[in-house]
Amino acid sequence: MSAPSIGSRLKTAIVTADDGLLMRSAFFGLLVLAGAFLFIDLREMSEASAAFPGDDPMTTDAPVLPPALTDGVPEAPPVDPESSPETLRQPMTFELLTGGMLKAEGTIDPGAADRFAEEIEARGEYVKEVSLNSPGGSVDDALAMSALIREKGLNTKVATKALCASSCPLVLAGGVAREAQEDAIVGVHQVFNAGQTRPSPEQAMSGAQSMTARIARHLDDMGIGSGLWLNALETPPDRLYYLTPEEMAEFKLTTAPVATARQAD
Repeated sequence: MSAPSIGSRLKTAIVTADDGLLMRSAFFGLLVLAGAFLFIDLREMSEASAAFPGDDPMTTDAPVLPPALTDGVPEAPPVDPESSPETLRQPMTFELLTGGMLKAEGTIDPGAADRFAEEIEARGEYVKEVSLNSPGGSVDDALAMSALIREKGLNTKVATKALCASSCPLVLAGGVAREAQEDAIVGVHQVFNAGQTRPSPEQAMSGAQSMTARIARHLDDMGIGSGLWLNALETPPDRLYYLTPEEMAEFKLTTAPVATARQAD
């Protein structure tokens, strides 16, 4: 006599099983299935987040000057920056020029705020204005630089064909008087993780909301209109929203020339 087949044994087990066992088995099966779908969804969200280019021009292949945000085909920036991409990708350096001008050029790398504070401490009595030429970078450092600029009563400026993008406008916002000369390139976009370690989707969302609140509060403290940050929030990280002179004046990112505390001394 041949042994019962696997199919026959399975059928017999199902028929003889009580209803409670079947219900429990079905319930646990649904839990496993739901867990599998949740894992797949979270993984896809994480991979989608990881696909974004980082906002650190030093460590990514993203262009120093991303295309403009448009409803159709991406458009080129309004003008080309005078400095080369190689110069702009370097860690931020500081050079004291004539007339009390401190030129801050390059990527706002982690630690740039500390170097800036040391520069101000060493030469602060001569500095009246900070001229920015940067594709952005570390938001924490940009906020710290901006706060120190306002504390010291300095002006800020973006010269003709100089670049101030991503987190750089946060530094610009710190000036008592703020100027963007003709053909200055000023752009904003969303803040996002540019590090090598990718957080979970939940961590990324929490971090983004916390950073957004910090930036919004800082801009409000600096007297900048909310429209500036709204345009940033609406712009993907691989695009830039290039601000027109009229928009910069409307959002109070630029001001009419005023005397700073340093100039009044």
